Amino acid sequence: MREAIKEAENGWLNEEVPVGALLISQSDKILARDHNRCISLNDPTAHAEILVLRQAAQKCKNYRLNGVTMVVTIEPCPMCMGAIMNARLDTLVFGAFDPKCGAAGSVYNLPDDERLNHKIAIISRIMEHECRELMQNFFRERRHK
Repeated sequence: MREAIKEAENGWLNEEVPVGALLISQSDKILARDHNRCISLNDPTAHAEILVLRQAAQKCKNYRLNGVTMVVTIEPCPMCMGAIMNARLDTLVFGAFDPKCGAAGSVYNLPDDERLNHKIAIISRIMEHECRELMQNFFRERRHK
């Protein structure tokens, strides 16, 4: 999670919403890492989760990322959670819940939807305080500007 937080901080330095994500292989190697880039890329889909999925799929030459774990600072939104499940990741680890748009247990709970055929293990609240504080401080600073 510390590495994902570093990515989120890099996003903040670039005036992006500070969300950081990385993908880890079964052998504990980082396959991809990134932060939100929606503003810099003028792309509403350029969330950290989507960017690392794209990078890892290219690196692995496969759109299915079986055995891979995603670590992300904030609970994924519905778009990202859908992509995570379509990529067939094994595990999602995240820091803080997103009470406005989260799709892994707070507002929505896509992983528990029986109609979907892929199941993913969810581990939440890892370094929760640090992840939440990062987001809160970013938006607090933004409101004061």
